[in-house]
Amino acid sequence: MSYKVVIVDDHSLLAQAIRDMVNSFQEFSCEMTCSNGDELLKKMKNPALHPDVILMDVQMPVLNGIEATKELTKLYPHIKVLALSMEADEQKIIAMLKAGAKGYLLKDTKKEILEKALLETVEFGFYHTNNVTEILMNQLKNPDSGNHFDLTDRELEFLHHACSEMTYKEIAEKMFLSPKTVDNYRDAVFTKLNVKNRIGMVLFAMKHSLVEIE
Repeated sequence: MSYKVVIVDDHSLLAQAIRDMVNSFQEFSCEMTCSNGDELLKKMKNPALHPDVILMDVQMPVLNGIEATKELTKLYPHIKVLALSMEADEQKIIAMLKAGAKGYLLKDTKKEILEKALLETVEFGFYHTNNVTEILMNQLKNPDSGNHFDLTDRELEFLHHACSEMTYKEIAEKMFLSPKTVDNYRDAVFTKLNVKNRIGMVLFAMKHSLVEIE
């Protein structure tokens, strides 16, 4: 069986190189590339063009990867999106994951890692490298609901804000707290959820429905 892949990137030479790489994988084929999110959404109106996975650039003209992923997730939830970006920016990673991306890879990712990411995305529904999350695999594969992690009301409030694109300084202002107190909340939540960074915290909250992701 060959899984279909679509590449969305405004750099045509890079898109072609990624396309050739994907076509070298035994279980994948790429027959279409798009230069931006708007072009992609127009083509997705034809069900015959629907892929299994979309490799989505983040920064693009006309319609960027974040907005395109939001629309795709809403209109075509069966299509899985993997972000493929030049930037390991925390805010962009969070924004793409909130938009519905199943993983976030850098464009300098090795060929074998890209193939593994594609395989795990179609088989398990997501792929996250250590650069994106430190959540244990059993936590990712066993989503739960409700607050079963001994979080206080204020820690839950902090968690909700942390799952937005706000900076920690902005969270402190929003909660009428000092930056040091917010740091303490962050450290407490990291410990209780057994995660090591903000990306891991956001993914954990999403997987366990601890907060509503708007």
